[in-house]
Amino acid sequence: MKKLILSLAIVFAFGFATKAQDEKPGLEITGSVDTYFKYDFSGQSNIPTSFADDHNSVSLGMIDIALSQSVGKASFVGEISFGPRSFKSIPVFEDPSGETHDINIQNLYTTYEFSDKFSATAGYMGTFVGYEVISPAANFNYSTSYLFSAGPFQNAGLKLDYAISDKFGVMVGMFNDWNVYQDLEGVSDFGAQVYVSPVDGWDAYVNFVTGPNSGTIIDLTTGWQITDAFYLGLNAADYSYKESDLGGYSGVAFYPQYAFSEKVSLGYRGEFFSTKEDKISDIESSNVFSNTLTLNYYHGPLTFVTEFRLDSAKDEIFMDADDMATKGATQFLLAAIYAF
Repeated sequence: MKKLILSLAIVFAFGFATKAQDEKPGLEITGSVDTYFKYDFSGQSNIPTSFADDHNSVSLGMIDIALSQSVGKASFVGEISFGPRSFKSIPVFEDPSGETHDINIQNLYTTYEFSDKFSATAGYMGTFVGYEVISPAANFNYSTSYLFSAGPFQNAGLKLDYAISDKFGVMVGMFNDWNVYQDLEGVSDFGAQVYVSPVDGWDAYVNFVTGPNSGTIIDLTTGWQITDAFYLGLNAADYSYKESDLGGYSGVAFYPQYAFSEKVSLGYRGEFFSTKEDKISDIESSNVFSNTLTLNYYHGPLTFVTEFRLDSAKDEIFMDADDMATKGATQFLLAAIYAF
């Protein structure tokens, strides 16, 4: 009899646990891993953008792991990453002894949906400014643009999103200074975004961030899936420091892409990036024109990237094979990205 009662109890408990698991949404795990080989024809690393700067080496990108869950109207996202690509884009913590430690956090925020149209999000978030992002799995090109490297990586704070319709939406928020998970001087930046979709397949975002320490950036990010095979993206931005004499930057990047099939796509990034005159440090304005041709081959979750990049500058900001200053730099890159 005791064995029968114990068996029934186990069956009941298992059934109850299974029902509870069915009622609670599961935890979603996504992310990516990547590696690359880059060869600069000068024999040394030259192009000063954020990532993939090792020359003639099979090198690591990063492992990126994101956890997310939605229960009713509440949801959260927590994303951590490790590797050279990650460490250049995450904050550090300084302990009382003055030693710094990597935080490893890319995103950590919660969202509450008051309705289908209105939501509030608080925490540490990947920036809403710009076209490209940190994770290579979400970019077409493996190397990054000058605009991406110059703009913010993250914005920590509180934002409110309101979708007026499927074609129009707005966001406003208060944030810390750029790329910090804590601001000991207090929340100081104001940010806003306007979203419009003129036609099906065409999305456009006008972004704005300003603060007493961060300065002011106005950014346009747009993408249009013109046909099933042809896509055109654009990113344009203008940034100025609080003190106008300190300079800033402006730039525009075009992203035409063509899918020959579900497995093969070819894309081009043409970017013009210009720095403004810094009158305080007596640094003149300068500019660079970057051309990046990328061929992607997709095999399930794995993407093979072949990339050729040629940058030409107004001034001699690069180095040639003889360690002499030059106005141009050329590099070839192979990368593998696995997204899960």
